[in-house]
Order: sequence, then structure tokens, then C-alpha cells
Amino acid sequence: MAMTVHCDIVSAEGEVFSGLIEFVSVTGSLGDLGVYPGHAPLLTELKPGPVELRKQGGQEDVFYVSGGYIEVQPHKVTVLADTALRAHDLSEASALEAQKHAQQAMSDKNAEFEYSRAATELAEAAAQLRTLQQIRKKSGKG
Repeated sequence: MAMTVHCDIVSAEGEVFSGLIEFVSVTGSLGDLGVYPGHAPLLTELKPGPVELRKQGGQEDVFYVSGGYIEVQPHKVTVLADTALRAHDLSEASALEAQKHAQQAMSDKNAEFEYSRAATELAEAAAQLRTLQQIRKKSGKG
């Protein structure tokens, strides 16, 4: 049996996942990060994108986070997300619409604040689309 560590994925809306995992992969502020049981303690910021889990028994699950932090302790991994969703709850049509809206808002550079907000929305929409593409690639439907 593979070694495991307890993992919690939580957001402001509540707990999204809690259970034993063999591995977690996230996109940190300095790049991709993989965590196995026994990883050194760590706290780092997360970029919008997928959180991939290999649960106890080898089953894989994918979540989307819009940003936040991951904390790694000897016997626990915690993902504290601004927003966290199971990837299968993402809507490609909604993400494409949000991306289109953000691109339009960015082309209208009337206010720096609006441009900044649109750029953030564009990054989040692109991260959602990347998450959906990764799911398709893993399932062989891409």
C-alpha cells in the first residue's frame, strides 16, 4: 500500500475535499509543484489553475482554484483557495464567455483599475480552460 498524507482543500464557501492522498500537484508562484507524503514543510502562494490529486488507492481527481495558498506539514497538506471547484463543475462555455468579456474590457483602457480587473478575470478564465484541457487529456477525450 502506498504512503498517504491527509489533504484538505477549502475555500471561503467551505470544504471541497478532505481525505488521504498519495500525491498532489499544484501551480505555485514559482512554477509547478508536486507533493508526496514526507515532503518538507512549505507555504507558498498558488496561481489560478488545476489542483490534481492522486487519492488513496490511485484514483485521480482534479479541482480548480482561482488562487490562494498551499501549506505542507509532515502529516497534512492544506490548500486554502480563494475559490475552489471540482473540475467537472467547470463550464467551458462560461469560461470562454468570461475570457471574451475580459478581452473586450482590456481593449477599452479607460481606467487602469478596470484594466487590472479585466486582466485578472482573463487569467482566471484561461486557467479554467487549461484545467478543462488537462482533464480531457487525462481521460483521452482531447
